[in-house]
Amino acid sequence: MTDDPSRPEHDQKRRHDRVHRHPTPGPTNSLGHWTSARHPLRVAINYVVVWLIRTSPSLKLKRWLMRRLGVTVGEGVSWGLEATPDVFWPDLITLEDHAIVGYDATILCHEFLQDEYRTGEVVVGERAMIGAGAIILPGVEIGAGASVAANSLVTRDVPQGEIVAGVPATTMTDSGPSPSPSPDSDSGSGLDSDSGSDSTSSERDEAEDAIDGDEEVAVDDDRALDAATDETDSEAETARERDDPPHSVE
Repeated sequence: MTDDPSRPEHDQKRRHDRVHRHPTPGPTNSLGHWTSARHPLRVAINYVVVWLIRTSPSLKLKRWLMRRLGVTVGEGVSWGLEATPDVFWPDLITLEDHAIVGYDATILCHEFLQDEYRTGEVVVGERAMIGAGAIILPGVEIGAGASVAANSLVTRDVPQGEIVAGVPATTMTDSGPSPSPSPDSDSGSGLDSDSGSDSTSSERDEAEDAIDGDEEVAVDDDRALDAATDETDSEAETARERDDPPHSVE
């Protein structure tokens, strides 16, 4: 997701170039000034409506409720269960036609920092898909047809048609099988190849010697077993003759 000089200037902006910074005075962090940033009653109403959006199984009702919050919602948008729009500034979210926001995903349009809070519009392009549990940060634009994998953290724009994944999310590439080493490369030189062949041949010889040794041991064991059996039979015959001596014939 690097900047492309051929793209329009607006598209080359990073999310940090699109967020608005609002410094907060005093020693406390910016979250301590949230009532000045957004009216508490407005936030309370948003919270209740967001809860309904998260839990309602009806996509039609979800779209209607989000429009009431100020979200720009295109035709056929699908908003998954437990997915959460920004509670403070939902009016900064744009969902274009047939976009999908998956289960438990979160779209943030604000972030409270130590000395300032920031707000930024989030745009989810036409037929883009946001996977389950993914988080989109303020100022991010998801291009048309792009996909965000589950549990990803999107900190930068996603170009049209791209697939991103991870924390932070980066472009996924199809990795094929590793290429065979070239005969002219250092790792595949004739010397290394001969060495590898000699090593393989030596290992094979050692394995064969071990097998032959095992066979010889097995033969010796068979001979010892036969000798022990003959000795046992001889002792048994001697015992019978001692117990039952032959009778003389007069």
